[in-house]
Amino acid sequence: MAHSTVLTDTSLPGEGERDGGKQRETPKETAREKGREKGSDFSELSRRISEAGLLRRRPLYYTVRFGAVALALAGGVAAFLVLGDSWYQLFVAAALALVFGQLGLAAHDLAHRQVFSRRRPSEIGGLLVANVLLGMSYGWWMNKHTRHHANPNHEKKDPDVAPDILVWSRRQAKEAKGPARFIGKHQAALFFPLLTLEGLNLSLSSFRALRRPSMKRPVLEGTLLVAHFVVYFGGLFLVLSPGRALAFVAVHQGLFGIYLGSVFAPNHKGMPMIEEGTELDFLRRQVLTSRNVDGGVLVDAFMGGLNYQIEHHLFPSMPTPALGRAQIITERYCAELGIPYCRTGLLASHREALRHLRRVGEPLRRAG
Repeated sequence: MAHSTVLTDTSLPGEGERDGGKQRETPKETAREKGREKGSDFSELSRRISEAGLLRRRPLYYTVRFGAVALALAGGVAAFLVLGDSWYQLFVAAALALVFGQLGLAAHDLAHRQVFSRRRPSEIGGLLVANVLLGMSYGWWMNKHTRHHANPNHEKKDPDVAPDILVWSRRQAKEAKGPARFIGKHQAALFFPLLTLEGLNLSLSSFRALRRPSMKRPVLEGTLLVAHFVVYFGGLFLVLSPGRALAFVAVHQGLFGIYLGSVFAPNHKGMPMIEEGTELDFLRRQVLTSRNVDGGVLVDAFMGGLNYQIEHHLFPSMPTPALGRAQIITERYCAELGIPYCRTGLLASHREALRHLRRVGEPLRRAG
């Protein structure tokens, strides 16, 4: 199966570059010219996808998938209650980390209306899965994720590449302050250790977001978040001794964070960053900044279909089981237009992401 690499540079510059006294065409200029020549390239792809029937809902698939996750969660809780105050609970913690990761993927699909076409059932399902079961604000995450989809890998507009702790471009490295300046020097080595805190970070960010004007239902979401943690910590400290309860939290939340990071990091990290002023049409903006991950059924299950990241970004409401067929159509269409289309394996995608982190952190290491 042929793989394509997207660009040799990991940024999309805003100005042309000169090479040997000749003007060299930049991705910005190429995209702009193609957009003028082809008109709405995305509309043609959308027509092909629609004619293939790939946007219709798949209720049976989601019934089976969500039912399996619910059974796994119930089994984990039952095992926790049966084992009692035992160090074997750390195995339960590890298993529940995987279950929580699958719950996170379920909340993601609900937020994109892949499960239900109507807004209300999607929101109810999202609140139950995200706030009640995961301890993460559905409203806050959905707002953040929507902005990411609109401008993936945009230095100023994508919240997922904001330089809060890590830096994602050399420009950000040169301007970094505070924790990002310190951590950015060694961020490739620290990436996976930092992911162990991602689950807790999502919960803390959710509580902080309750005060923001953008939150539509702060009281409801706050109540559901509090209920989650009362049950979560109450159950742990009622059944386990304090030391074992804290160890359970460390294993559960740590592996949960690593799982989430392993699912989301391969999709965009190490792909081109878009600078302010760069103009790309919708099709190219989504394809050039995204990476698909090959690996078959196991990778599909592990990543919940997000390994088809290009197709997911082009058609966010497309149900997960349709993404594989959409990938074939999209890759062929991109080949017709001469648009680079990136696919790689799971381990290779992580290597590319870590190499990118190391490369963009170089200005900080040189600064000492």
